[in-house]
Amino acid sequence: MRAFGFLSFGHYGAVPGTRVRTAGDMLKQTIELAEGADEIGVNGAYVRVHHFARQAASPIPLLTAMAARTKRIEVGTGVVDMRYENPLYLAEEAAALDLISDGRLALGVSRGSPETAVRGYETFGYTGSEDPRGADLARDKFDLFLRAIDGEGLAEADPHMAPPGYLAIEPRSSTLRDHIWWGAGSLASAEQVGKQGLNLMSSTLLTEATGEPLHILQRKQIDAFRASYKEAGHTGSPRVSVSRSVFPLITEEDQAYFGLRSGESMDQIGIIDGMRSTFGKTYADTPDRLIEQLKADEAVMAADTLMLTIPNQLGPEYNLHVLQSFAEYVAPALGWRPNTEGPVEGYAIL
Repeated sequence: MRAFGFLSFGHYGAVPGTRVRTAGDMLKQTIELAEGADEIGVNGAYVRVHHFARQAASPIPLLTAMAARTKRIEVGTGVVDMRYENPLYLAEEAAALDLISDGRLALGVSRGSPETAVRGYETFGYTGSEDPRGADLARDKFDLFLRAIDGEGLAEADPHMAPPGYLAIEPRSSTLRDHIWWGAGSLASAEQVGKQGLNLMSSTLLTEATGEPLHILQRKQIDAFRASYKEAGHTGSPRVSVSRSVFPLITEEDQAYFGLRSGESMDQIGIIDGMRSTFGKTYADTPDRLIEQLKADEAVMAADTLMLTIPNQLGPEYNLHVLQSFAEYVAPALGWRPNTEGPVEGYAIL
């Protein structure tokens, strides 16, 4: 592990105990959190994307504001649901954001996680999927998105307005493709990411349940990704991230919120989208024990970036405390390099 960031689900709502009652609260507090994290030396600020729910939904305006208010921290998504996106418009927006942020974008995309709406992407106007989960639609759109950011001519030029031929989207960023991640939930999807030469984002949920711990399943995913990347002839140092819920127990408040989970949390097996899946556990313990536990987590140690899922409903002040505690007491022992040492780099594949 070389870097860590926070991953916010962007929850909001008028429920007891929350400090995030409205969408405006959530957006402004996420920007505030990114600013504070940037000063601490945290490497990344990432947001989940959901639709038809009281959660973060339109990431580009939020990420742009975060990038404009920070200096070093990477801003990104985990993940954009391609079923809901216009791939060419997303290509334009992503390129603009990559340019504005001086290459600090980490755009995670995928088919997306289950939504509250049944085939909600069809309500957005995107029909034609033959897969009940819309995976075929997401893949087709992502392929077009990649063609667009690679500068392929896609629209026939009007001979009255431009020379004959086909026009590429504008603006374009020469570094954007290096900043695209695919959120893989299975071994097969991780191998596909490697073939495409992209970066791998693995979450706390895998659509596999073999009885093995999540970190072992993810380590196999990472190894398969890197082997596929090399076999496809790609050269370089692709990025890999994994997500975990990690809470150093430092104060009485930490103990009150998460102390009961210390030593008791375990991976869970459940059904999602009709598939048996493995869900990650929560790490909540004293710093010395967390260091021991995370060093034994094969996926965390194999990845270059750890995304800490945060309870955004508790507000920026408490979440900055969590990030500060991890940065001060845990991360250095895992190999962390603060953002003052420059952009994060993946591990070279030899």
